[in-house]
Amino acid sequence: MKKHLIYSLCMSAALMAAACADDKGTDPAPDPNPDPVPEEYYAGGKLGTAFNTTSVAYEQPTPVVDDDAAMTQRFLNGEALFEKPFTANSSGVRYGLGPLYIRTSCLHCHPGYGHGKRIEGAFNTNQIGNGYLLVITDEDDNYLTSLTGMPQTRAVAPFKAPIDESKIMIGWQEYTDEWGNKFPDGESYSLIYPEVTIPEDAYYVPLIGAKGEVPYAKVRVRLESTIGIYGTGLLDAISDSDLKAEYVRQEQNGVPLNPAIFRNGEWVKTYGTTTHPLRYTYALSRGPLQDAAGANAIWNITNVTRSDRRYHYMTAAYAEVASKDADVQRDFYTLFPAWNKTGDVAQDIYNYLMNKELPVEMSDEDYVDFMVWHRGLAVPAARNLDDADVKRGKTLFTEIGCATCHRPTWTTGDDVFTDPNGFFADGDSRLPRYPNQKIWPYSDMVQHRLFMVNDIRTGWCRTTPLWGRGLSEKCTGASDRLHDCRARTVIEAIMWHGAAQSDARWSVEKFRTLSKDDRDAVVEFIESI
Repeated sequence: MKKHLIYSLCMSAALMAAACADDKGTDPAPDPNPDPVPEEYYAGGKLGTAFNTTSVAYEQPTPVVDDDAAMTQRFLNGEALFEKPFTANSSGVRYGLGPLYIRTSCLHCHPGYGHGKRIEGAFNTNQIGNGYLLVITDEDDNYLTSLTGMPQTRAVAPFKAPIDESKIMIGWQEYTDEWGNKFPDGESYSLIYPEVTIPEDAYYVPLIGAKGEVPYAKVRVRLESTIGIYGTGLLDAISDSDLKAEYVRQEQNGVPLNPAIFRNGEWVKTYGTTTHPLRYTYALSRGPLQDAAGANAIWNITNVTRSDRRYHYMTAAYAEVASKDADVQRDFYTLFPAWNKTGDVAQDIYNYLMNKELPVEMSDEDYVDFMVWHRGLAVPAARNLDDADVKRGKTLFTEIGCATCHRPTWTTGDDVFTDPNGFFADGDSRLPRYPNQKIWPYSDMVQHRLFMVNDIRTGWCRTTPLWGRGLSEKCTGASDRLHDCRARTVIEAIMWHGAAQSDARWSVEKFRTLSKDDRDAVVEFIESI
């Protein structure tokens, strides 16, 4: 309250001074208390930046949340829903896990609220930091319909996981690029990429795609890791019209765009039945934050139902197999005594798994708290921008073309957000808002192609925001980058952009010709923003 009172008095004084100056026909008096911090340090704008560089830098609430006691309490409640494991209990705190699930908590995938870590060997989803989601497709990059889009590898008794996680292995292969992994001055670097092995007997469900059965030899498996979740509310505040203007600008400049999303100055695909452009996930599969990755994941990662999703994240193919499994049939009535029994156990199992009116496990209040937290996460302030090497790195970053895709700044709109689910009213006052803020995410929010070996599904990947990534090792214990954590350093991430057909090829060619000092300066700048 005191902070608001002082701010109001200062604003009143400033307005009075301006009025007097206008009466006299002179210029307004200069601000008596100018902000000593340059605007670029405010990566998330004045309403969305936290000046914290400790190991919890990614976990801070925005000033909007901090200045509202009720919102702060909701933020803390939502934080617990993100961090603490859900259980398979039928009542109590954070109950309702399963019958199939991907992780027991969100924190498992987002260590320190950041990017997932690179994992070697066994694919163990109990390992905190393993943010990998399996991407399983046919040879044409279409998801298998017998598995969920984010395949589940865990189950609650008596059910069995669609894929036996204990048989999944991640191996890392060395890669040599056309330059022999060397810069012209002789400095070398290493490149690696993952290969995932899932034996045929690990699949509990049949391998079925859009065109029918998929031969095991034609199944493709890749990895996508989670990204940092701080600042997602600020990205949601960028207006739809400004996003479209960026696509138009790039198309007019001859930049290749995903024709499945944008073509000839117009959207080809928007989010669901809405007119909202796609803005979240590598694949640009989600629109507004209120129905984006977090709102979706708190349901499908855990399979905990809520009032607007009273059904399981489940495929009919799985339900069919499980309903005929003798082990599941034997224990189903014992472990699910409250379920309606018809005497046909196979049909009862199938009906339970595919039911659309299941009891609600996450309350509406808990879901609101979760979304206050999700929308309320601040961006860490930039650091060391007045350092001479960082300044030089920033200049070079722009000169060699990195800023073409990693667009430095946006200005948010009025942030009268919407919710395609209809759970939140437009601009719902319970959620934090960030209108008219100059933010520095270093992303154009557009998909581009890098043509990497064992590439991301479809080859199109949204430009990942760079803000705050320099704090990753401190916050998460790792500094891995790119969609599958193949880059262990900034240098490796840059060089993975250098394939002959890559949309970033020109920039990598320029980067290679820089002196070592200049390359290091570019890295220092990227680590500072």
